Order: sequence, then C-alpha cells, then structure tokens
Amino acid sequence: MKKIKYYYNTNTLRYEKLETPLRVKLLRVLGFISAAIVTAIIIVSIAYRYFPSANEKKLMEENEVLEDQYQNLQQATNKLSQRLSELENRDNEIYRTIFEANPIPDSMRAIEIANQKEWMLVNRMTSSELENSIVQTLNNLNNRMSNQDRSYNDIAKFISNKEELLACTPAIQPVSNSDLKRVASGFGSRIDPVYKTIKFHAGLDFSAPQGTPIYATANGTVRTAGNLGNGYGNHVVINHGYGYETLYGHMFKVKVKPSQKVKRGEVIGWVGSTGKSTGPHCHYEVHKNGRPIDPVYFFYNDLTPEQFDRMLKMAASSNQSFD
Repeated sequence: MKKIKYYYNTNTLRYEKLETPLRVKLLRVLGFISAAIVTAIIIVSIAYRYFPSANEKKLMEENEVLEDQYQNLQQATNKLSQRLSELENRDNEIYRTIFEANPIPDSMRAIEIANQKEWMLVNRMTSSELENSIVQTLNNLNNRMSNQDRSYNDIAKFISNKEELLACTPAIQPVSNSDLKRVASGFGSRIDPVYKTIKFHAGLDFSAPQGTPIYATANGTVRTAGNLGNGYGNHVVINHGYGYETLYGHMFKVKVKPSQKVKRGEVIGWVGSTGKSTGPHCHYEVHKNGRPIDPVYFFYNDLTPEQFDRMLKMAASSNQSFD
C-alpha cells in the first residue's frame, strides 16, 4: 500500500494531503534517465580505453607501429625531397644560367606533396590509405628524379656544345701582332685607297711583310679558297658554324682547300697584296649570321685588358684602308 504524505497548511491551519504534480514527476524521471545514460557512457568509455578487448588491443598496437613507420618514412622522403629541391634550384639558377638555357618549368616536375596536410590525415588513415599515400609519395619523388636526370643529360650536352662553340668562335688575331703595331685600318667608314671616297670598310687591315703566316682564328671548315675576282684576291672564307664566318683577304698564297677542316692557330696562307690592294696586308672580316661585325671584339684570347683598350683606339682611327 502506497504511503500517503501530509503537510501542515498554515493558511487553513490544518493538515492536508501532499500531492506531487505530474510535471515534477516527469522532470524527475527524465533527470534519472539522463544521469543513467551519462554514467553508462562514462563507464563504457573507460572500459574501452583502459580495458580493450584482445583484438582491439592488437589492432591498436599495429596502428601505432604503422604510424611510427609512416613517420620514419615521411622523414626520409622529406630529406630526399629537400635534397632534390636543392638540385632543382641549382639546375635552374646556376647550371642552366651558365649555359644560357631556359629553366625547366615547375609543371615539368612532379609537384611536392603538401606535408602538413599529410600529417593531418595520418591519424584518420587506414592501413590501405597509408600504403597508398607512401606509394604516391615515392612515385612523386621518382618522377622528379627522372626529370632531373634528363635535365642533367641536357646540361651535359650543353657543356659539350659550349666547348665546341668556344672553339668555333673567333678569338685570336689572324697574324702575329703581340706589339699591336700591325693594325693599319679599322672597321667602319674609311677612305678608299683607290677611289679616295668614304666607303664602308667591313674588316680590319693588318699590315705585315709579304709571306707572313696567316692563322685561322677558330675551328671550322674552309668554304672558299682562291681568287674569285671579287677584289679580295687570293682569300679564304672559313665557316665556323653557330652563324660565324671569317674572311682572310689579299693572300700571297693560299695553303688550304675548300671543305678542309682547320683548327684555331693553323696556318691557312701567307700575307700578300693580291686583288684590290695597295700593299701587303691581311684584310680580316668576321661575319655573324651573314652580317659583318667589328673583328676587334674577337681577340680575347690574345689581348690583355690594356692591350684591348689600345686596340680599340687604334682601330677607331679615321684613316685610309689598304683595300
């Protein structure tokens, strides 16, 4: 039998029956249920955290091992990626600059994986996802290294081509002229020795006794050797490649033949005064892509800075040419 409770009513001055409202009863029931649920969740969480099952414990241990292995592998790949980035920067900023080659655009190299995002994803990754991430990282590095390997092969070709280019670029005077006393007339507008009018002189005149050796100023192939009746007399034209050609005019005798390959410093003939000439000298021209340019800038293997300054002043003198 349910126990009935009473309370003393001070207004009526008598005992009355105590009745609990339905709203209060519902609140009490809900409070109890909520407390029970929270308590149960806490107990279950503690149980799962501190008292995992044998299978869960094994999986947790495997996951920790995988995370440690992933972190170690990520550190190793980060070091490789850093070294590869240094090689890429050195490739673009130094090697390709030296050999005047365009840098490889970043789009040609695989883009580096964003490490911070990777670390954020590690804890949510399954074993399969971790494996895929590692494979993707290794593929990324492999692609970058393959591209870098091709780049270094290109640079090796640049080095070889650069050496050849230097050997095929005119770099010495066509006659022995260590004291610089043989420069008779320079490049530009000069007085024609025959017509006594101002004409363009496309080369340098080196006065020298007849029979003085004339040297090829760079490696190349003889294109012309002989007298073609064009005013140059006995002359030689050498094709050096890379757009360069040199002409040696008014020779007494030509030593080389067309299609013959010559080396820098090799004797190709001897000074004379054949053709349109007023005295023994070597008329020397340098052409780049078919256009005559001032030969005075192509003696860097022969001259010190002081001698080059003297040569510039002598070649710039407005005087009469020999041809």
